[in-house]
Amino acid sequence: MRLLLLAFSIFLSLAAPAAEAADKVPGSTLEMQLSFAPVVKTASSAVVNIYTKKVVKASVSPFAADPFFSQFFGRNQMAPRVQNALGSGVILSSDGIIVSNHHLVGDADEIRVVLSDRREFDAKVVMSDAAADLAVLKLNGTSDLPSLQLADSDKVQVGDLVLAIGNPFGVGQTVSSGIISGLARSGGMAGGRARYFIQTDAPINPGNSGGALVDMAGRLIGINTQILTRSGGSNGIGFAIPANLVRQYLKQVEAGRTAFAKPWSGVRGQAVEWDVATALGEKVPAGMLISAIHPESPLVKAGLKAGDVILSVSGQPVNAPEELEYRLATLGVGGSATVIYLRNGAEAEASMALAEAPEDAGAAPVRVRAQNVFDGLLTQNVTPKVIDDLGLPLDARGVVVLETGGYSVQSGLQPGDVIQAVNGTPVSSAQELARALSGRQRILEIDSLRDGQLLRMQFRG
Repeated sequence: MRLLLLAFSIFLSLAAPAAEAADKVPGSTLEMQLSFAPVVKTASSAVVNIYTKKVVKASVSPFAADPFFSQFFGRNQMAPRVQNALGSGVILSSDGIIVSNHHLVGDADEIRVVLSDRREFDAKVVMSDAAADLAVLKLNGTSDLPSLQLADSDKVQVGDLVLAIGNPFGVGQTVSSGIISGLARSGGMAGGRARYFIQTDAPINPGNSGGALVDMAGRLIGINTQILTRSGGSNGIGFAIPANLVRQYLKQVEAGRTAFAKPWSGVRGQAVEWDVATALGEKVPAGMLISAIHPESPLVKAGLKAGDVILSVSGQPVNAPEELEYRLATLGVGGSATVIYLRNGAEAEASMALAEAPEDAGAAPVRVRAQNVFDGLLTQNVTPKVIDDLGLPLDARGVVVLETGGYSVQSGLQPGDVIQAVNGTPVSSAQELARALSGRQRILEIDSLRDGQLLRMQFRG
């Protein structure tokens, strides 16, 4: 028995240094009695509840959209209606800077923020971006507020313990626990682009949007944004916007910007799968294959071309198009980034300028004025900036529809359609298109692209 105890004590002495070096996880009943309370106490006071109001126009009659009954009940009878929403936000500076989701506050007419101590404040949006689903708010008349420290989200690992803090279903501040389930997840198409997420199994429900995902040091590693569900409740697959992207938004707000500026890649690509990797001579699939590249892309100026495989940007791996966009966005505009890429089986290095997509100085939107179905149509020249903002094909040429208004609502054209020709004559500018549509012609034939498909529409004057 003594020999057994001696051997056990020797084993413990040898194992202790290794145990101290490794991340600590509960391994006994005693350790399982430990609490998340210290982390919650540190982080929860910086998570707020957000209530918004938005005035929207709703149809007065349920028959207004019906082509037959609208003749009797009216087609365009609309009345204002107040739309309420609730969610969460995270205080990131003591003077009242809060980060939340664009889908919660981006278009709101009124925003009310309730702190954890039940104080209430009005807030205004200082920056909001639908593409990233991020919004930055500023509270009025506040100071010395509790705030969360931003973690380095690139150092997060699958299996790390996390807490999700928010206001699910409006029941009040709630904390749920889980782990990091996955990294570099994509989903939630916005602006023609997929977004880059951290995945967690910590229960996230409606109302948690804009809330905090924190690590065991009480630092923010992500802003909760959406769930994967069929029932509307949490199925253990939730997504958060990484803290490193949030950091870049805060940096730009501090610099006085009201719209987010991100570097333009000017490429379309795909993840390298096994069959492509074999053809390229890769032992393990890695990187993003460039399938198309705009002639004005900064990567063209750096020497890259279609068929090259981007492996990393500024030391961070790139394995999908959304990951490339994320890496560039976290770097911000200005300076350059080192790009490692693969060509003909050999690695190469290039320096890429971090700049926004170029905009034509004469490419201001033009409103069509005509005595036909196109009256009220808002259009703009297709430029690299427009291609990037709307997620258009890189080879798009012509004039893009920004919005329909007035009679043009009935034209069948939709925002994002690229008009290429009128009555067989190509159009290269919004001004040229406006002149072509305002003329008195018996028949107007429009050629346009929608989601890569050619559409030909005929209209009688």
